[in-house]
Amino acid sequence: MHQRAPIVDSSISALLVIALSCISAGCQSLTAGSASPMKIACTDSTYSVILDGQDLAQFTAPELKGCGLPNVGIREIEDGWQQVRMKWNVPAEIARDELAIQFDLAIEPDFWWAPHLAPEEGYVIGQHVFRSPAMIVQRNSLTFVVVPDLDIVGRRAENPWFMDFDAVHNKMWLGMTRTDTPQHVLFRKAPGMKFTPGTIELSFFVTAYHDKGPVRNPWSRAAGFLWRRWGKPLYAKGEPLPAPLANYVRHTYNWAFDGWGDFVWQEFDIDGVHVGAPQFIVNISQSPNYPGPWYQREFLSIWNQAWFSSLRSASGLWRCASGLKDAELLRKANLTKELALAAPMKEGIFPAVIGCENVRVRVDGKDLRRPRKWEHSFWVNSNRSPHDHGISSQWYHVLDASWTALLMLRWYDELQSDERLLDYARTYADRLLALQDSEGFFPGWLHPETQQPGPVMNHTPESSMSVTFLLKLAELTGKNKYRRAALRAMDAVIAEIIPEGRWEDFETYWSCCRWGREDYLGKKIERNAMHKQNSLAMFWTAEALLAAYRATDDPRYLQWGRRTLDELSMCQQVWQPPFIYVPALGGFGVMNADGEWNDSRETLFAELFLEYYRETGDSNYFERGVAAVKSGFIMMYCPENPTVKKMWEKVYPWFGPEDYGFTMENYGHGGRTSAEGEGMGVFTIYDWGNGAAAEAAMRILDHYGHVYIDRTRGRAFGIDKVQVRRTDHGWELINETGRLRSIRVVFDDGSAEDMQIKDKALVSGSGG
Repeated sequence: MHQRAPIVDSSISALLVIALSCISAGCQSLTAGSASPMKIACTDSTYSVILDGQDLAQFTAPELKGCGLPNVGIREIEDGWQQVRMKWNVPAEIARDELAIQFDLAIEPDFWWAPHLAPEEGYVIGQHVFRSPAMIVQRNSLTFVVVPDLDIVGRRAENPWFMDFDAVHNKMWLGMTRTDTPQHVLFRKAPGMKFTPGTIELSFFVTAYHDKGPVRNPWSRAAGFLWRRWGKPLYAKGEPLPAPLANYVRHTYNWAFDGWGDFVWQEFDIDGVHVGAPQFIVNISQSPNYPGPWYQREFLSIWNQAWFSSLRSASGLWRCASGLKDAELLRKANLTKELALAAPMKEGIFPAVIGCENVRVRVDGKDLRRPRKWEHSFWVNSNRSPHDHGISSQWYHVLDASWTALLMLRWYDELQSDERLLDYARTYADRLLALQDSEGFFPGWLHPETQQPGPVMNHTPESSMSVTFLLKLAELTGKNKYRRAALRAMDAVIAEIIPEGRWEDFETYWSCCRWGREDYLGKKIERNAMHKQNSLAMFWTAEALLAAYRATDDPRYLQWGRRTLDELSMCQQVWQPPFIYVPALGGFGVMNADGEWNDSRETLFAELFLEYYRETGDSNYFERGVAAVKSGFIMMYCPENPTVKKMWEKVYPWFGPEDYGFTMENYGHGGRTSAEGEGMGVFTIYDWGNGAAAEAAMRILDHYGHVYIDRTRGRAFGIDKVQVRRTDHGWELINETGRLRSIRVVFDDGSAEDMQIKDKALVSGSGG
């Protein structure tokens, strides 16, 4: 495990920590004697970042009217990182729209990255999307990284931070300005900022190095630094959840099947088959405590789609019900499996959604939407589709089908050996092989009648989902044809998608953030030299690369997998900003043009980080994964989340115990938050909220336990409110709850031990 190097005190080493006033003192070499090959040299108030004698960038300390130039301090931190701090003492209020450090690059990068798009001059990366903020450029192996100092960002509410980057003019900026959000969600500079008396500080970290790995990985050092410096200390304190996962799982199922059960749970017959599942979405008006008539937000429906998967959620319910020996919950889980199998196949392809139309009704003088009964149901597909290219919800989405078929295989392999699941998935797989094109990709959407591919989105990272599915089927059946097709697709994604960062999928342009779809589909934004990107595509690809590595033992797949997972890590929240009013550690954002924090995809991503730990031994991955699964419950209304509970009650004061378990899928979606509750939301999607989080928790507890002990590497991880300490006699477990509870300990060889523990217990340090 990486350990942060101690910060050297300036009184001990003036060579490493230099504080100088650029007003009264001349500049000098700021890192003389430093062990790092990167140097920062100064002439007047201009600073040069130099690596191995080559200038990489220059930056200038900006002058603040009435205060002059700042005091500048530079010190070496760890592993080649240096901190630059600029401070101004403001004696009286100053009006200034922007205070920023400009970085002029001395190299011509062939790679640019920042966490958000700033597509035109005047647009910036607002602090609202500083989840894991950095600006990264590379030319060949040469790498230059700037990271804002998250100990300072946002501390003065009236002076919000921003980043900006312009690949056309080879510049980057870090500073303060007010912003507005003219598009969903892009940030634009706004006038009217003032500095009140006191100390103003801009601080950042910088590193430069040669990326000499077998696969260029621009994010590895930045991601590791961000987690070690800010994420790990919060993780060590038990963030982001105060209670065991079982409490939140219990709230989820009580809410879905009892408190809100009349609306959430749906049970009906399809062609003589009895089926059931939670409906896709419910809103606050369907609370038993709502002081008015209820309405239907979207059409009554149940989905098996890449976001909203009733089969995925049901697998978690099945695990929980089996452990509790709860026959009714088990019945419900199996009814949802039956619904997935009931989707009608047409030449090997099947739909993703069953639903009923809404009708208008008059209630208490109001026109409200209410759904028709299930006997009027119809099969269709997701309406998050390229309708501007003629692709409607009637078209089949290959991504959704591959995801559902993969879940069927996992259910078959881990839960029940129901041969119907394997047969259904195999029938689909044989059709999928026929759809693969000459370059290895699988198509995006298929025409509802001809099953011919649509006009767009046929060479995308959505193919990665089919890779994982086909490799799983090859594992279960021993059929090499599935493996060959999967690896062809994986190699196509490596060649065409990953190096360009072309992380485009259905959500990128056909969900809530439509910006750019007319001009930039398949193209980079010129000013930023980046594509509009979505984190789901990164996840599917990192997962597929891990599966390809395990299927082949080819280290190339693991190397590309680590690169992709590190890129995904830069979408993860590693700190607790003062402008985010709910716990933040571990959650994920969605894309580089939207505003969500704590999005429900975090629980989908969580176990993949644990799996990469198993292959690499990088403990940061394991900790990130644990934080991610816990973050899925942050937005839940329940007594265990007192901060969030108060926020919900500010917005909906009529919430009560029957609402415990209500969970919004994200926070701060529109790019704004407030202490009064702005950004909290109005609905719960069970399969992309509490039900999905419960599934991830149950799966991870099955696979990794409350405690995971890696005897081979001599490491252990407390996952669920259990501390682990190594002793001369083995591993000591400390129960943080103080109450008697069942603990599952899983070891790296796959064995497990179940025990009852109230305070402490000892586990052997060796197998056997």
